[in-house]
Amino acid sequence: MDTLTSEQRRRNMSQIRSKDTKPEVWIRKQLFAEGYRYRKNTGRIPGHPDIWLRKYNTAIFVHGCFWHRHEGCKYASIPKTHMEFWIEKFRKNVERDNRIMEELKALGVKELIVWECTVKQMMKSRDATEKVLNEIEGFLGSNELHKEL
Repeated sequence: MDTLTSEQRRRNMSQIRSKDTKPEVWIRKQLFAEGYRYRKNTGRIPGHPDIWLRKYNTAIFVHGCFWHRHEGCKYASIPKTHMEFWIEKFRKNVERDNRIMEELKALGVKELIVWECTVKQMMKSRDATEKVLNEIEGFLGSNELHKEL
């Protein structure tokens, strides 16, 4: 049984954004401050990456741990109500993410996934921010095609 009324649930769900989320905007600000220039949510690249660094041929996705099923993360819980619906929804999300990863790989596009929990750590600590930005910089200069932070 849902603990919220249908009106409360509708209001909550309407507030969930697919682009320009707080973690996404925060990562963009950090990258911009480091001198990176990018396009956002470009439709020319499979998956419409949150951040597209053309100079580095890199698509950056800022994934919510809940929606994209970050394995082992405390934010990737399964709601107790309508479990069948959520399990199927999450399965399709992960399937789509995997398909997009293969499409990017086939095009030779690098894919970087920054998880929501990583961004939350970065927001709390300048040391964590510098560490992740260094990892991003290392990835951009490498031959790796896929990395998750």
